[in-house]
Amino acid sequence: MKIGFIGLGNMGLPMAINLVKAGHEVTGFDLVDSQLKAFTTAGGKVVANANAAAQDVEVLISMLPASKHVEGLYLGEHGLLAHANPRTLLVDCSTISPKVAQTVAAAAKAKGFSMIDAPVSGGTAGAQAGTLTFMVGGDPADLERARPLLEKMGKNIFYAGSSGAGQTIKVCNNMLLGIQMLGTSEALRLGIANGLDPKVLSDIMAKSSGRNWALELYNPCPGVMDNVPSSKGYAGGFGVDLMLKDLGLAVENAENLDADVPLGKMARALYEAHSQSGNGQLDFSSVFHLKKTS
Repeated sequence: MKIGFIGLGNMGLPMAINLVKAGHEVTGFDLVDSQLKAFTTAGGKVVANANAAAQDVEVLISMLPASKHVEGLYLGEHGLLAHANPRTLLVDCSTISPKVAQTVAAAAKAKGFSMIDAPVSGGTAGAQAGTLTFMVGGDPADLERARPLLEKMGKNIFYAGSSGAGQTIKVCNNMLLGIQMLGTSEALRLGIANGLDPKVLSDIMAKSSGRNWALELYNPCPGVMDNVPSSKGYAGGFGVDLMLKDLGLAVENAENLDADVPLGKMARALYEAHSQSGNGQLDFSSVFHLKKTS
């Protein structure tokens, strides 16, 4: 299958490479030259701009940082909807506002395109291993068209509902993840302050009622777990600023619906303080080192 892939960042690059490994012809574009070089080395084809990546492909996948980037890619006189072939299936894997996802999908439908929102969970390790979880919003028939490709990048594929539903679930999931990481970090720091070995503490809590994904698979304490960002100087992974963005989406969504998310708001404030201390580009598990706040 001929595929266009726009956004070859920490998540998009390994996802696109897995499609190449599966035998698909993948044309990619990114604004960062080093990412393009890495994709070329892996057997992918690169082009000079986003519109070129969308030409003569059966499926176009985008994986971008925020709502404004998705709007900029698809909408307007220079956007993909004005230049791509309407027979191309559009799959947006970015994590963005559910409202923006609905707006872009409606604009795509008006121009004859089929589009699904398919944000992912599983982090960079899941992207590399091809074990991501996809949360899909849109027409079920369009999901079935995309399923053979999603299965090459992920292990779990869930249909969430109409356009924007995938983004809604992702926002809820990442709000919970951000809260979990803060709680896990606090518990570990408390144990360490009492003289406990953080690995022993982690092993015991992982078999107790405090067990959670951050503790078991993405431990934020350096030296406890191999092959996670905390053991690599918090490099790579899912950045603090990206978590802050997602928590902002969650709080914004809650405020629009008059829903109460006090822990979500507190988590956003704590990640914001951590980012403002110069840690925005580190993995979000670096919140383990969050400084005391007044």
